Amino acid sequence: MGRAVVAVKQVDADMHSQFIELWITHRVESGTTPEAAQRLALDGTLRTALQRDDIAAYLSFVDGAPAGYVVLADSTRSLLVDSPCVSIDMLYVHPDHRRSGVGRALLAAAGRHADRTGAEHLSSAVPASNREANRFFARLGFAPETVRRVTSTALLQRKLAGEPRSQRYGLDQVLQRRRDLRTAARRASARTTPRTSTGAAPAQPPQVAG
Repeated sequence: MGRAVVAVKQVDADMHSQFIELWITHRVESGTTPEAAQRLALDGTLRTALQRDDIAAYLSFVDGAPAGYVVLADSTRSLLVDSPCVSIDMLYVHPDHRRSGVGRALLAAAGRHADRTGAEHLSSAVPASNREANRFFARLGFAPETVRRVTSTALLQRKLAGEPRSQRYGLDQVLQRRRDLRTAARRASARTTPRTSTGAAPAQPPQVAG
């Protein structure tokens, strides 16, 4: 059986419903409950994002059915990039269509989009735990550049507010404490050791055997 023919189209207003339906499938596969995914999809945030000038989304179709999508963001205005760059914010292929060229077709569309916008690079944030996705991007020439660390705002605030001084300056304090103890020990030894008129400690009396 030959490889399926994949068609890729940029998402417009008439395709929002198809995109959102596939997005819900993606969210549920990622661990979100169907009810929560439906609520997120229906609050209007997705439709608003799809209409932004700095966002472009593409849907792939196999035999007329949506099979995957890619969401691109313009990163040229970021202070973290030295040259025009398009960021791949989301890339998803439905399980029924994986390993059939859908992902490659979506990335080809991303490359064409980058060329049209004058971007010299494409970037993608790939979860470190997703080995298959990392291998996929590596085979297509994506090289690791930075490590992206994520925390919740609540955890960050707790860490900043509750971090004891000993943790921030622990090493310096330990080293200083050791130096102080050594100095005190030398001073105590000097006070308790008797000295002769020559400054030397008195000789110990000889031990007598038997």
